[in-house]
Amino acid sequence: MTFSNKFCGAMGAAGLFIFAAMPAWAQDAAAAAPTPDKGDTAWMMTSTVLVLAMILPGLALFYGGLVRTKNMLSVMTQIGAAAALAMLIWVIYGYSLAFAGPSNGFISDFSKAFLAGITPDSTAATFTDGVVIPEYVFVAFQMTFAAITVALVLGSVVERIKFSAVMVFAIVWLTIVYFPIAHMVWAAGGLFFEMGALDFAGGTVVHINAGVSALVACIILGKRMGYPKEPMPPHSLTLTAVGTGLLWVGWFGFNAGSALEANGSAALAMINTFVATASAGLFWMLAERLNGHKGSALGFCSGIIAGLVAVTPAAGNSGPFGAIVLGGVASIICFYAVTVLKPKLGYDDSLDAFGIHGIGGMVGAIGTGIVYSPSLGGPGGADFVMSSQLVTQLLATLTTIVWAAIGTTIAIFIAKAVTGLRVSREVEQEGLDLGEHGERAYNI
Repeated sequence: MTFSNKFCGAMGAAGLFIFAAMPAWAQDAAAAAPTPDKGDTAWMMTSTVLVLAMILPGLALFYGGLVRTKNMLSVMTQIGAAAALAMLIWVIYGYSLAFAGPSNGFISDFSKAFLAGITPDSTAATFTDGVVIPEYVFVAFQMTFAAITVALVLGSVVERIKFSAVMVFAIVWLTIVYFPIAHMVWAAGGLFFEMGALDFAGGTVVHINAGVSALVACIILGKRMGYPKEPMPPHSLTLTAVGTGLLWVGWFGFNAGSALEANGSAALAMINTFVATASAGLFWMLAERLNGHKGSALGFCSGIIAGLVAVTPAAGNSGPFGAIVLGGVASIICFYAVTVLKPKLGYDDSLDAFGIHGIGGMVGAIGTGIVYSPSLGGPGGADFVMSSQLVTQLLATLTTIVWAAIGTTIAIFIAKAVTGLRVSREVEQEGLDLGEHGERAYNI
C-alpha cells in the first residue's frame, strides 16, 4: 500500500470518528446551557401569586377599611384598576424599560416591548452563577411589584380623587418614576446596582418611591372637605385587620421571593419577615402606651405594615436580630411621623402612605447599610465597610426622593390637565362609591 493510500485511509477513519462523535459534542454543548430548576420555578410562581394577594384582596381591604363607608368601594376599585393597568403597561413596555437591553445607568430601551423575543424557553439569571428561572416567571414577578407600588400611592389621595385621574396618573407615573428607579436599583448596568446599593425587595423602588409620591400627590390635590376639623374614623377596623393579615402573608412572596431561588437567602428573608414585623407591631402599641394612649388594634396593624416596609430592603441583608431591631426602630419613628409630624405640617395623607411607607422605607433603606454588617449578624463579607455602604444607601435614598417628587408633580399636573383631578364637592359629600361608580359597598 502506498503512502497516499495509507494517508487517505487514516483521514477517512478520523472523519468517521469525528462525525460519529458530533452528536455527543452537541449534547455536551446543550447540557452546558443552564436549565431552570423546577423547585426554584415553582417557588417563584408561588411568590408571584402571593404578591398579587397583597394587592387584591390585601391592600384593597386594608385601605378600604380605613376610609368612611361611603368611599369603601371606590378605594377597592381604584386599587384594583390601577394594578390591572400597571400589569398591561408592564408587558407592553415597562419590563423592557426596566430590565431589557443596554443601560445608560438610568433606563433601558424598548428592545423587549410587548415581550418581544421572550419564549417559554427564555431564561432570566438569578443571583447564583449558572442558576436561572423562566423569563416569563421573572416578568410576572416583577410585574406584581409595579402593580402594588402604584396602588400604594393612592392611600394618600383617596376619598377625593377622580377615578379617571387615577388611571391617567398611573400611566404617567409608572413611566417616568417607577420604571427608571427600578432600573437604577435592580437592573444590571443600573446606576445604584453598579454602585452596590442594598435593596433586597424594594425599600427604595417600592416604599420610598410610593411614600414620597403619596406626599407630593396629596399636597397638590388638597385636603378632604372637613379635614382636620371633622372626625373621619375608619369605618371597619375588622376589614383593615383582615387586610393586614393578608399583606403579611403575601409579603413572604414579596421578600423571600426576591431571592429568585428557593435557597438559604430566601430562608433568611423569610425569618426576617416574621420577626421584624412582630417586633414592629408590638413596638407601635408600646409607643401608644408611652404617649398616654391605649394600645390599639389600628396601632398594631400600622406597626405590622411599618415593620414589613422597613425589613423589605433588609430581608436578605440582615441577621434575624438585626431585623428585630430595625423593625422596632422603624415602628417608633413611623408612629411619631403619623401622630406628630403630620398634624404639625398639616398635610392630608389620608391613610398615612407617606408616614409609614415613605418614612419606614427610608429607615429600612439606610438601616440596611448597618444591619448588613457581619459584626451585627448580617451576611456582609469580611471586607464590608459600613461607612462606604451607608454613603451608597444615602445616595440611593436621596435620589429616589428627588426623582419621585419631581416625577409625581409632573404626573399629577398631567392628570389634572386631562381630567380635572378632583371630584366635585357634591360627589365628595355623597361619597365616591355612588358619585364615581354608581354603587354602594353596603346596602343598608
